[in-house]
Amino acid sequence: MDYISPKEAVLKVKRWPKDTIAVGRRHTVGLKSDGTVMAVGDNKNGQCDVSGWRDIVAVAAGNVHMATNTGNAHTIGLKSDSTVAAVGWNKHDQCDVNDWHDIVAVAAGWRHTIGLKSDGMVVAVGRNNEGECNVSGWHDIVTVAAGDWHTIGLKLDGTVTAVGNNRYRQCNVSGWCDIVAVAAGYLHTIGLKSDGTVTAVGLNKHDQCDVSGWRGIVAIAVVSNHTIGLKSDGTVAAVGWNEYGQCNVSDWRDIVAIAAGCAHTVGLKSDGTVVAVGDNEYGQCDIIGWRGIQLPGN
Repeated sequence: MDYISPKEAVLKVKRWPKDTIAVGRRHTVGLKSDGTVMAVGDNKNGQCDVSGWRDIVAVAAGNVHMATNTGNAHTIGLKSDSTVAAVGWNKHDQCDVNDWHDIVAVAAGWRHTIGLKSDGMVVAVGRNNEGECNVSGWHDIVTVAAGDWHTIGLKLDGTVTAVGNNRYRQCNVSGWCDIVAVAAGYLHTIGLKSDGTVTAVGLNKHDQCDVSGWRGIVAIAVVSNHTIGLKSDGTVAAVGWNEYGQCNVSDWRDIVAIAAGCAHTVGLKSDGTVVAVGDNEYGQCDIIGWRGIQLPGN
């Protein structure tokens, strides 16, 4: 496929971007071009029970850091009528989205779910022990991201706001500007700038914030301890924890979208097929047969 310059690419990022692949701790979700959804991996809490979903336009999956040895997760689907569907672990009411409406984008943290409304306001459900759901005062938001214990909002003017746990300064984003995309991990936050460079704050124990040298990036994905960047030429960069090979993406080509789980990474190719690397204990990387996954922006 043809690729435009990094600056042109990131400036074309749509307001209210809609993810068509999503990755949880032990499962992977893909949105097909016909509005149905596929899922593989651990289904302990019914997080893969999406076969009955229809008219979906975006998906999100709750993640959990590796230190928490649990498959507890949930999956969110944004419908074409701007309502939201949810399946999976609901101990903290993170799946209680049945009354949401006028939603244009969704994000899923470990134990909370975020919805962006068409008026730029934000709603949240789930655990709020760290203040990660304190988003009722937000406005002019165009993108949301949910980490384990914090929530990030990208504003229309390219600045960024954050709430929740800030133990490792992962919410210190008030000085950021010219941002076109955000991603939130376990204890770190990543921002993509309009010039194709990337900025990061938070815990850097595994070098997951070592992105200062990245160039030509058009999309980002973050999870517990690794960070992924999609380049304008369809290749992929990765930094951070790599015990399961989840950062072994240097040979990927023709990628148009990326998603990261705790210990696995998924890439969507321009032909609608999917590639994956990393931990596959629960079959979360068994996506070789997937076809017809919706391309971003379509």
